[in-house]
Amino acid sequence: MKNIFNLFVLSLLIGSCTQPPDPNKVLANKILSDPTFTVVDTMARNLLKKGFNAGSGYSQVWARDMNTFIETALQEVDPKEIRGAILVFFALQQPNNEMIDGYVLNKDFTWGDPNQYRSPEDTAHVGFKNTVETDQETSLIQMVGKYIRVTGDTTILLENIAGKTVDERMNGMVDYLLKERYSPKYSLLWGAMTADWGDVQPNTDNVVDIDSTTTPAIDIYDNAMFVIALDNLVGMTKDLERAEYLKKLRSGIANNARKHLWDPKLQKFMPHIYLEKSPIPTGFDESKVYYHGGTAIAIEAGLLSKSEIQYSNSQMLENVRQSGAPTIGLTLFPPYPDGFFHGGMGKPYIYQNGGDWTWFGARMVQQLVLNGYAEEAYAEIRPMIDLVIKNKGFYEWYYVDGTPKGSAQFKGSAGTLAKAIQLLRAWAEKNK
Repeated sequence: MKNIFNLFVLSLLIGSCTQPPDPNKVLANKILSDPTFTVVDTMARNLLKKGFNAGSGYSQVWARDMNTFIETALQEVDPKEIRGAILVFFALQQPNNEMIDGYVLNKDFTWGDPNQYRSPEDTAHVGFKNTVETDQETSLIQMVGKYIRVTGDTTILLENIAGKTVDERMNGMVDYLLKERYSPKYSLLWGAMTADWGDVQPNTDNVVDIDSTTTPAIDIYDNAMFVIALDNLVGMTKDLERAEYLKKLRSGIANNARKHLWDPKLQKFMPHIYLEKSPIPTGFDESKVYYHGGTAIAIEAGLLSKSEIQYSNSQMLENVRQSGAPTIGLTLFPPYPDGFFHGGMGKPYIYQNGGDWTWFGARMVQQLVLNGYAEEAYAEIRPMIDLVIKNKGFYEWYYVDGTPKGSAQFKGSAGTLAKAIQLLRAWAEKNK
């Protein structure tokens, strides 16, 4: 009887000493053994081998798109090809240092845009630009930074195009932004009023070009992109005096973005600061609109604390719940009212007015991983993975019921999702 009692006590002691499973290890093994990651990653890489145009619905090569898939593309395509594609942008840079949105071969320029950007340095291509946006210069600078980080090829900075090096041309782009798109009152960049990171303005059928109907506005997306670009330039320059100037400029933009755009009460970024009269219709409170994409880019720019990142993510999840959207790729919530934007986007939850874009949702997942929220990142990437597998492609965006829309092979979605998978796997390898 005494022996039985001793055995009973011993079993209790052994049980009490058993350590619960390490949650990080459990999650890591779950990530590494997830077969759908391999399926989607392979699909993304196969797509990115097929050129640098934005997707199956686009013949054009866009800076803002290529910036988001270049890292994965460099693992699948000859870097010399990508270097050549990057240099076309600089060959089409304008005399005032303005950068184009993108370019296309002359034979594929079929949409009759009177705003053509041409250059004697590259007569095979024609450039174009949605002038309502202010992220073309910053996207290209980031693209060059990523190219160098992946390849180690710093010689691209010394490439001479029409008497100026790529390095000089990028610094010229910063000068262009400060001359043409800078508000002295707020010491921040401005662009046309659009929906978050979008390139569609209200008030007119001329949705992508600044005109007499344009409402100049300051938003977090444009300025966060500028902060990231300045960080890239600091890392690329060997000119110590220039580096100090860029660091000071970066600090000023970051501080003013927090000062003027962050709402401490609502713990979110204001959608816009209007430099002229607000275009918002009576009865709609724009201050309540939450910009998912701009917030993700602000996190990438280092503008939010860890606790603010956690709270921002919880707000995005609540927006997804209320809207019924499939993922945190939901552009914004609540959407702008019916008829505020023209055309198809005039309806709520269409395109950039509340559509669900993996292109930006996966960037939020990337930031969750990088900021220590791997569990949340894995949970929030899962519905994006499921949509790709279900629809057999990387659609440009989704309606709130999960119906795929737009380009069926959108490379921005493929690139950001592949990078998110890669970051999650890297985290898992360290924690398995």
